Amino acid sequence: MSDLRNSFATGYACLAASADLVDRINVFPVADGDTGTNLRISLAPLRNLEGDGETARKVLARCATGNSGNIAAAFFGEFCQSENFADLAETAARGRKKAWQAIAGPCAGTMLTVFDSLASTLASHGEAATVYSPLSLELQKAVRDTMQLLPDLTRAGVVDSGALAMYVFFDGFFRHLTRQNDKPSSIFDLFAGSLAISSSFRPEVTNSYCVDVVMQMAEKPAASDGEPDEQQTTIRDRLAELGESVVVVQNDSLLKIHIHTPDPGRLRGQLGSFGDIVGWSDEAIDQGGVQPFSVSPENSPLHIVTDAAGSLTREMARRHGITLLDSYIIIGDDSRPESLYTSKQIYPLMRKGGKITTAQASSFERHQHYQSICRQFGPTLYLCVGSAFTGNYDTAMAWKKENDRDESFTVIDTGAASGRLALIALLTARQAENVGTAAEVIDFAQNIIAECEEFVFINELKYLVAGGRVSKAGGFFGDLLYMKPVISPTSDGVKKIGVVHSAKGQLAFAMEKLRERYDSSSAPVIMLQYSDNHDWVAGVVQQQVSALLPEAEILLTPLSLTSGVHMGPGTWSMAFASPGLCR
Repeated sequence: MSDLRNSFATGYACLAASADLVDRINVFPVADGDTGTNLRISLAPLRNLEGDGETARKVLARCATGNSGNIAAAFFGEFCQSENFADLAETAARGRKKAWQAIAGPCAGTMLTVFDSLASTLASHGEAATVYSPLSLELQKAVRDTMQLLPDLTRAGVVDSGALAMYVFFDGFFRHLTRQNDKPSSIFDLFAGSLAISSSFRPEVTNSYCVDVVMQMAEKPAASDGEPDEQQTTIRDRLAELGESVVVVQNDSLLKIHIHTPDPGRLRGQLGSFGDIVGWSDEAIDQGGVQPFSVSPENSPLHIVTDAAGSLTREMARRHGITLLDSYIIIGDDSRPESLYTSKQIYPLMRKGGKITTAQASSFERHQHYQSICRQFGPTLYLCVGSAFTGNYDTAMAWKKENDRDESFTVIDTGAASGRLALIALLTARQAENVGTAAEVIDFAQNIIAECEEFVFINELKYLVAGGRVSKAGGFFGDLLYMKPVISPTSDGVKKIGVVHSAKGQLAFAMEKLRERYDSSSAPVIMLQYSDNHDWVAGVVQQQVSALLPEAEILLTPLSLTSGVHMGPGTWSMAFASPGLCR
């Protein structure tokens, strides 16, 4: 069983490393660029399967999001019931059936085609020692066939994104399970010429919203010997009349529903007759997702990579051609890449005393990311979170030693986190757009690391206490006296720079530090970061900083959620640098 669980974790790691590419080729059913993202969220429970198979099924159903995530959850809810290799053919067949049944209008040419090939190949190859090669070839063929099966894919010149994601997962899963030791074939070779959307492709315009709903049915449906129960089937078919891309996944008496609709409000009213709505999210479908990085990595001498522990949003990173590498935030049974959580999901729970922790991606997953990035973008500069905070630098250097034969992967320990790391990466990426050589970019990065500073303003010490950052006695004493420490992430770890007693004192401290560093004519880049105090930081803080330094470029961004989990609600931060001094 442990081999199977480790194989699921391996498959997920491979998928996570290719998720950004999967997003970029997402065309069907709508070109919204989120298939890889949704699969990373939905299948994250496979990183660490615990409990029995029924528990895993429920967790997958609860985490499922988006069209691709809900379909995948229907499949893996069955596939993860396997206890040994001999079970895989049966659970794959059940999972394939569940996935097809979950969709109101299923069609070939998607991940369903990969599930078909997986189930049929496992049924005809019963030995673990001989299954990998024929299975790999069949799954590759299934992915290539998607281009001919769906007209949108033919016009776009790409394979189906969900099918590709499932191939990557299963290839990693079965390589681990069957102990394949040779170097795997790269998807960039296997599917060459079909991993970039044609410049002539134009998706059909949609004004719809993507809606995910959790409903409590009036009565728990009766089991029916593996067949979908009548109530679920009826609801699925009726929902098909209310919208498009309908997927329904059952979890006991709960139904997870994914649907596209032009009018979420009207849909909500129509769903009332099916049961009680206990969970709801809707978001306008963004067809800009098919666009590549705003700054083409091909136009830069180095592709810039950094850790999501920096306060850099995914949108800001995409705009500047930066790849983000995630750690994980864990809330109860849910584990999700940190950049795919939002502050609204984190801080209210923390204020209520909810337990939230962080965890690094496995070394294998991080290695998969390095390999994928270098294969996609060529020469790469990884501006790593400080080694005083994580083991990312050592992990990257270990991979580089074994794999970077052509010296295309440069790793720098920035000694930074939060806004300082984000600002270093952002300014380095800007510099890479305007210089001709990799050496110039690396030299600039090293200089901006020395130039950049950050002050983090903590509201309550109890969150640092809970994370073991300060002693319980010290935390209690500090809160008792209304002390609010000011800290700075440095290459030697977190340093306490000062202590104030109020938000007003925090702001005064920040302004004094800026006056010490700059005169009124200076034009630094200042990154202000907020936790759950956006209005105050965007209002009072930003106004005072702008009045003091009218020539400054002020960036407003959420505080890294990794930092937020450890530092707590009410925290805010200010990072600053003068890139002109580094040229």
